[in-house]
Amino acid sequence: MDPRLAAFEKLLNIMDELRAKCPWDKKQTLETLRYLTIEETYELSDAILEKDLGEVKKELGDLLMHIVFYAKVGSEMNAFNMTEIIEGINEKLIRRHPHIYGDVTANTAEAVSQNWEKIKMGEGRTSVLSGVPNSLPAMVKAHRIQEKARGIGFDWEKPSQVWAKVLEEQQEMLDEVHKGTDHSKLEEEFVDYLFALVNYARFVGVNPEYALERGNSKFIRRFQFIEEKAKEDGKLIHEMTLAEMDAYWNQAKVEERS
Repeated sequence: MDPRLAAFEKLLNIMDELRAKCPWDKKQTLETLRYLTIEETYELSDAILEKDLGEVKKELGDLLMHIVFYAKVGSEMNAFNMTEIIEGINEKLIRRHPHIYGDVTANTAEAVSQNWEKIKMGEGRTSVLSGVPNSLPAMVKAHRIQEKARGIGFDWEKPSQVWAKVLEEQQEMLDEVHKGTDHSKLEEEFVDYLFALVNYARFVGVNPEYALERGNSKFIRRFQFIEEKAKEDGKLIHEMTLAEMDAYWNQAKVEERS
């Protein structure tokens, strides 16, 4: 027997036993599992950002357990089961890859993406953007919206055009800053500027969510370095001058490079 199938069968059997015997597992519903799944997804995201492959493996196992758990609850509700879940994704993958399982030609990732969006529209979607979850974080959502639009050809042709749009939106935002009269208008222009920056990031191959999270981590790391050094030197950080804190900040940068 394929060891992958044997391992998966064991997981299914463990879930059956836990659902029947464990007081905590017996209480869970689709709703109670939901927030736990979200937490596990973010833990996987953290592990990927930290490039900790051992932790990635562990978190993938946790997520797989959640999928098996959902399937078990669904089978008890006579709504769906693991076989139907797997058969459904198998059928969808085959249908959406006609360049592999059919006679469609698609030699680039972009061509595959465009075919994917066309097929989805043929499945009854009313909008290309309807597949973007409303609850996605705003930065991720902006990136996905732009990718979806690109999938049907609604996009700029080259990065220089997008950068020109970034500069245009930046100037419009700065004009509102200088006016200083209408906060709602300033917010609107800032949104346009930020959206354009996300678009440019996509064009030059930078994932804005990943990049921003790396920036967050770097700031936290350097700020905590300031706190540690201040404590070592017997200083209270809230009583330090900006110049003193900036000196520690620059020291943190030097130590990171070395």
